[in-house]
Amino acid sequence: MPSVYEIADRFVETYAALNPIGATYMGVPGHDHLMADFSPDGAEAMVSAERSAIRDMQAAKPASDRERVCRDTFLEELRLGVELHEAGEHLRGLNILHSPVQSTRSVFDMMPQANEEHWSNIASRIERVGEALDGYRTSMRLGADRGLVAAQRQVVGTAAQLDTWTGADGTDPFFSRLLSGFDGAKHGGASLKNRLESATSKANAAFAGFASFLRDEYMPVATTRDGVGRERYSLAARSYNGIELDLEETYRWGWEQTGWVRSEMEKTASRIKPGASASASVKEAVELLDSDPERAVHGVDEFRQWMQDLQDATIDDFDGKHFDLDPRVREIEAMIAPAGGALAMYYTGPSEDFSRPGRTWYPTGGKTAFPIWREVSTAYHEGVPGHHFQIATNLTLAGELSRYQRLMAGTSGYVEGWALYAERLMGELGYLENPDHYMGMLDAQALRSVRVVVDIGMHLGLKVPADSEFHPGDVWSGDLALEFMRDRVHYPADFVASEIDRYLGLPGQAISYKVGERVWLDAREAAKSRAGAGFDLKEWHNAALGLGPMGLAQMKREMG
Repeated sequence: MPSVYEIADRFVETYAALNPIGATYMGVPGHDHLMADFSPDGAEAMVSAERSAIRDMQAAKPASDRERVCRDTFLEELRLGVELHEAGEHLRGLNILHSPVQSTRSVFDMMPQANEEHWSNIASRIERVGEALDGYRTSMRLGADRGLVAAQRQVVGTAAQLDTWTGADGTDPFFSRLLSGFDGAKHGGASLKNRLESATSKANAAFAGFASFLRDEYMPVATTRDGVGRERYSLAARSYNGIELDLEETYRWGWEQTGWVRSEMEKTASRIKPGASASASVKEAVELLDSDPERAVHGVDEFRQWMQDLQDATIDDFDGKHFDLDPRVREIEAMIAPAGGALAMYYTGPSEDFSRPGRTWYPTGGKTAFPIWREVSTAYHEGVPGHHFQIATNLTLAGELSRYQRLMAGTSGYVEGWALYAERLMGELGYLENPDHYMGMLDAQALRSVRVVVDIGMHLGLKVPADSEFHPGDVWSGDLALEFMRDRVHYPADFVASEIDRYLGLPGQAISYKVGERVWLDAREAAKSRAGAGFDLKEWHNAALGLGPMGLAQMKREMG
């Protein structure tokens, strides 16, 4: 009988073969020339593989405590995948951030471009863009036939993204920018260049055709309701967080967190702009932080370098002091994100062999000046010690974690909870003593706290508490959430609008940051209580990340 690790690692190869896009993100070789199958048949093949792997894992007997942890993680996550399939979520999962449409474009950001083989893989994958979108169109039509449809808000947003990628909105087309890196003298000459140009033309037509499908055929059958309701939300939140939440308690706690962070921001504002009026101190301080040219980095290239320098310096400061880093984890690249996606900064992990480093991606939204008061904390979240330390460290633990744990395991609650914990940690360790930067961390906390309130509120149709100063008793809607966010956080208007679309398209994901941070902080406090004066923060960080990614319920069991 195969061992727990053998079953788990075998599934990595199965998954990679069924989802070549996922294989590229993980850095599993041999699939970069292929596209994923987003058709109903492709979804059935994946869920069949999941069910088979679950049966095998159920029969396996863990030979060690590490195998037990792996087995629990594997079973919990694959069972959730089956539940989501059986609920038909793959037939109505269109959204502006993370659906097959976005994956079909963003995977090219992950592909190497150093030689002829790389460009041949790119050409082969571009040639399959139309096939991938055709498969997804079939899935969406099947969903519509069954009454399982996405919201009109997500349709509009995704179609607009497609316009950007094709250049229909006046933007330089994505594939044209991609091909600008091709050098025929180095990468294969005229024949490959002609193939790339032909494939690009067809892929652009496929993107444009899918935008037309969304607007002309799908939009009339899409639902006008943005919220998904309690049943769908509960399943989605459990999938993103790996824990069954008391949603009303979490909603009330979200309000408590918004109150705490607002109080902290008011205190900090007085340090940034002494003498500001008490009623508008935060607003006045933020206006100063946003408008003072001395507090900004000017130029896209200059900002990218500033971000790179900050992350490199943090690694130098932390290695051996607060974390013990594998040398491979010390490399990270700051990147500017292609136009057309959501406006939030994001991270992509290294490939399995570290030939592709971990990267932070910053969408400029057309900006050329970058006030840095908020960006310091964002870099700590997306890069180091946030996502990069957690994800890249897991990849180095080949002798301790299964390949499944290193490449595929973990929930948004675990991953994003760690990254938000990392932001707060930087304040605890003295890296946010500058009140500008501390205000940036608080604004990030405000954003994540507001997310808990509006995400649960919108999807469950809850009311604003009767004792609130903000629209007491009103039922949450997208418009009300937008107003609330503009009142409670201080991000650009286009970013905030994009965030509302994101929450409504990915129910349960937006709360995972604060929910996960809550569990991480509780786990650390429990460890402190057990160890007393002997508590060592670096040892705890090393041990906690060494357990491997998992759901929050399992994390509470293992670390509580």
